[in-house]
Amino acid sequence: QPVEATDDAFWDQFWADTATSVQDVFALVPAAEIRAVREESPSNLATLCYKAVEKLVQGAESGCHTEKERQIVLNCCRLLTRILPYIFEDPDWRGFFWSTVPGAGRGGGDEDDENARPLAESLLLAVTDLLFCPDFTVQSHRRSTVDTAEDIHSIDSCEYIWEAGVGFAHSPQPNYIHDLNRTELLKLLLTCFSEAMYLPPSSDSSNTNPWVQFFCSTENRHALPLFTSLLNVVCAYDPVGYGIPYNHLLFSDYREPLVEEAAQVLIVTLDYDSSTTSSPTVDGTTTGTAMDDVDPPGPDNLFVNYLSRIHREEDFQFILKGMARLLSNPLLQTYLPNSAKKIQFHQELLVLFWKLCDFNKKFLFFVLKSNDVLDILVPILYFLNDARADQSRVGLMHIGVFILLLLSGERNFGVRLNKPYSVRVPMDIPVFTGTHADLLIIVFHKIITSGHQRLQPLFDCLLTIIVNVSPYLKSLSMVAANKLLHLLEAFSTTWFLFSAVQNHHLVFFLLEVFNNIIQYQFDGNSNLVYAVIRKRNVFHQLANLPTDAAAIQKGLQRKKKSPEPISRTNSQDGASMEGSRPAAPAEPGTLKTSLVATPGIDKLTEKSQVSEDGTMRSLEPEASQLSPEGNPPAPLSDGEPWSGEASHSRRDRRRLSSVSSSGQWTPTPDWVMSWKSKLPLQTIMRLLQVLVPQVEKICIDKGLTDESEILKFLQHGTLVGLLPVPHPILIRKYLANSGTAMWFRTYMWGVIYLRNVDPPIWYDTDVKLFEIQRV
Repeated sequence: QPVEATDDAFWDQFWADTATSVQDVFALVPAAEIRAVREESPSNLATLCYKAVEKLVQGAESGCHTEKERQIVLNCCRLLTRILPYIFEDPDWRGFFWSTVPGAGRGGGDEDDENARPLAESLLLAVTDLLFCPDFTVQSHRRSTVDTAEDIHSIDSCEYIWEAGVGFAHSPQPNYIHDLNRTELLKLLLTCFSEAMYLPPSSDSSNTNPWVQFFCSTENRHALPLFTSLLNVVCAYDPVGYGIPYNHLLFSDYREPLVEEAAQVLIVTLDYDSSTTSSPTVDGTTTGTAMDDVDPPGPDNLFVNYLSRIHREEDFQFILKGMARLLSNPLLQTYLPNSAKKIQFHQELLVLFWKLCDFNKKFLFFVLKSNDVLDILVPILYFLNDARADQSRVGLMHIGVFILLLLSGERNFGVRLNKPYSVRVPMDIPVFTGTHADLLIIVFHKIITSGHQRLQPLFDCLLTIIVNVSPYLKSLSMVAANKLLHLLEAFSTTWFLFSAVQNHHLVFFLLEVFNNIIQYQFDGNSNLVYAVIRKRNVFHQLANLPTDAAAIQKGLQRKKKSPEPISRTNSQDGASMEGSRPAAPAEPGTLKTSLVATPGIDKLTEKSQVSEDGTMRSLEPEASQLSPEGNPPAPLSDGEPWSGEASHSRRDRRRLSSVSSSGQWTPTPDWVMSWKSKLPLQTIMRLLQVLVPQVEKICIDKGLTDESEILKFLQHGTLVGLLPVPHPILIRKYLANSGTAMWFRTYMWGVIYLRNVDPPIWYDTDVKLFEIQRV
């Protein structure tokens, strides 16, 4: 039956109960009942929501001084967290919170409804007030007796920031009750923002999330202290238990749920497509601080705005150290098992790190100007290597690769990789002695040769990263050099080259890597030169690749015999590192969320040319728009992305290759010729022409079979004046685009959906942004 809104006795029973937890509320209010009320007595559901919000508003107004008021606020908070997803899943209800409730004007029923706020706004403002409520969510500054109770409206919430760090020097005494209350309120905020989960993915960046938009606007007077609190709570967190091993086993950690919730709220508020607007960031060349008036006004989203304006070195240091500490936490586990608390929110941290680098260029330059970037790189490589066989972690693979792609667009990243790698994180990779560059190449090789099939769209990105850093790599180890040649061997087999329209791009990338190293880092790279000489037949086979129809058919026949894309056997891997576990596939039945396709590498990056003084200038892509596939010298100018979106290259493909009646693409002699003629083999052929006879002569003269003598000869050799004129260095820099923005949105919400299992806020509701699948 419809119940009158004035029947307080009836409505109060929903929040008057003292001893409930959020889990109790989820158990007491089953999904079927919420849906039944929604369908059969909508007015009751509306009244319940409105009443619960009203209680939160009253609590925020009064300052929650009594235990009873606090209990009511928490119960309303839990109830709304339970109900909101069922409001979002029904399109007819979605606008409900954005309507004004009759008679809910600011002053009760008397004033006209013109200035009544929509329910959603009242809810968000009440929650933000409650997050800075003395003795409820923050330490009170006065020794309060009831009469001097701080008036919640006169309070300057900037003095109540939750944790020291960016823009705040004072670290309040930890109080676990406050942490628990903050966590519940943040859970409600996250639930409000989750309306995004109930809309299908669209590339239209104009559909901003109205909840986030209002929350991050100037209407929210706590926007700055709340942003700072969330960021500082995440970056200051030390899961090790304040430095004492095994400490977490002795006391329960109330901080961790708060830190997780804070990280999730933060990344959702920062969901902003930077490609559509001129970014508010100052590029690294300007002097002056990021707070200067000359800055263009930032985006309306204040959280994005504040993030892009952080500029003090000590703030950057605090953020980077915190991120590195948390990302390395799962790696520490392998030294002293269980000595530190193992955090589970590394995916949220990676999204946050991405946002920081994407929205704040000064932060990106800060990260790259010292070796601290390696403290981020090593955990990312660890995650990539560990997740490579696990279908449910394909999103983690993508974000790790995206971050490395973004970093690799800057020269400093390549330079930093030359630091020797001595930390021995147990990883399932061959043992080697060398630099961080060797580690990166060995892990990438492992992903390509022993990851699962769904990672194939990432091959372009992985090789682009190696191309971007290659001109700066001073000395590759023998293990890494052999891995690169093994990849070339695998990718240049005829059946691989002929079996898909874009496979030859991978060969172009690898040749570009060899050319960059030979032209710009010949001294010091005798291992790579030796490996090239040993595998010289691979280059000769490429130069003599058959282009006639019969040979193409024969090449494709081979594929039918060995369906594996890359032979897993002929890579002599040697023993893996001690203490490492092989990368395991997902347990059957593991839940995962679907992801939208990522843009092809040509949409994901723009080419920049590095000039003599090290500065980069962007290359205009106009030429590549006109020419048929592969006409510009670089392999990917207009090659098509994996998903086959680029329409102009489709046209050329029809011209250069026949599409059989079944609609399947087949390679033709013209098509092979069109790219074979552009293989950049001149430098390597010249090197082989000069060095092979010399090396053979040494072997004959001295009867040598010993590598070390040949390597010594190569170390002292020089090719000055013998090689073709060095080509300009091309870097493919990450380019913000709405495709990636959409990918991040689906990935981030998928992570949040799967990580919130206790209570299962969104489980079994009709989400549209992604599909929930079982492995």
